[in-house]
Amino acid sequence: MAAPGPGEYFQIGSQISCLTCLDQRLCGEVVAFDYQSRMLTLKCASSSGKPNLNDVILVNVNYISDVRMVHDCTETPPPLASLNVSKLANRARSEKEDKLSQAYAISAGVSVEGQQLFQTIHKTIKDCKWQEKSIIVMDDVVISPPYQADNCKGKEGSALSHVRKIVEKHFRDLESQKTMQRSQAQQTQKDSTLSS
Repeated sequence: MAAPGPGEYFQIGSQISCLTCLDQRLCGEVVAFDYQSRMLTLKCASSSGKPNLNDVILVNVNYISDVRMVHDCTETPPPLASLNVSKLANRARSEKEDKLSQAYAISAGVSVEGQQLFQTIHKTIKDCKWQEKSIIVMDDVVISPPYQADNCKGKEGSALSHVRKIVEKHFRDLESQKTMQRSQAQQTQKDSTLSS
């Protein structure tokens, strides 16, 4: 394999500007560059506008043009920060479990409403799982289809009460979203009728 030619290597820490094949101008600091895969990693200003955050963008060098060096970094990059491998492994395992749970719900024929409710509960209480089409929360509360507050069963106490409140709030929020969407649709229909 030939050595990188002029302009084919990006120094870590340099500031560059380039144009993507979608005519998007990217400006940022080079975080990583892999010559063999032609992948460039840029740290750019946050698209959210928050000053303490950054966007990290992977760019295939084959799909950019008009590359300009804004500031060339000549000093040696700082050493890489150490990674907490066990924390990353736990996060990956948790994400995998979540995806498997979603896949199970779909394959078991759980309704969309049931899947949405499960996700809502799981945001607050991580200890929830599927048992066929029922949601089991903290091994104490069972929510059966059609997944309303009345379908929450378990030993009377704070756990059951808390889960019922989450279920009630979930369906109130869904109803308010539907009401808002209907009113927006009606307003759009009125506007189009008036403009005709």
